[in-house]
Amino acid sequence: MARIEGRNPVLEALRGKRRIHRVILQEGVSGDIIDDIKNMANEKDISITSVLGDKLDDLSRSHAHQGVMAEADDLKLSSPEKMVELAKSRGEKSLIIVLDQIQDPHNFGAIIRTAFAAGAHGLIFQERRAVGITPVVLKASAGAAEHLPLAQVTNINYTIKDLKEAGLWIAGADLSAEQDHFAADLKGALGLVIGNEGSGLRRLVKENCDFLLKIPMEGKLGSLNASVAAGVIIYEAIRQRG
Repeated sequence: MARIEGRNPVLEALRGKRRIHRVILQEGVSGDIIDDIKNMANEKDISITSVLGDKLDDLSRSHAHQGVMAEADDLKLSSPEKMVELAKSRGEKSLIIVLDQIQDPHNFGAIIRTAFAAGAHGLIFQERRAVGITPVVLKASAGAAEHLPLAQVTNINYTIKDLKEAGLWIAGADLSAEQDHFAADLKGALGLVIGNEGSGLRRLVKENCDFLLKIPMEGKLGSLNASVAAGVIIYEAIRQRG
């Protein structure tokens, strides 16, 4: 059973499709979102348990429960094929984010949040050597993980090849790229690959990309945070698409 922590994540889970077994509230907690959570739980006949704050602290893995948690079925994952079909069903060109061994849950959650806000059709992440769907990720996504299609795959390189066969161009974000992100053509069906926070894209992943791009850096910092870099490039693609 999965645990969801925080006000927005719990509210969005209640709005989403997965089964919620129980909502746990800290005694005395209040606010508009708490009222919404109570009302929605009651409408769906979901039990609400009130506990002392210390109890929630003991249960919390995100250390930011905001006085509310929920126990639920595991998040139902999608597939790359369904993401491509989703874009087609909307009459849109695919925009799919691919994460190459992202390990920081806050980065992962923030990228999910940005991808959903931008209207991306899904996000793909690797099973091994990468963070999974944890309470911290759900909290960092502010509930977006309940709505954005997510797919976990065993091999990113095989997935990239499948996306190419489906008609997507694959762009890799890499500091060694010669082309700036705003000079690249991002208007077509696109898979954007974001690399590990420390080491970036792996060699074979870079080789499998159709092209590489970078964000120009005027300051002395070596690179942007992975979630910030993803957001910059995602919204450049949105801008180009008009």
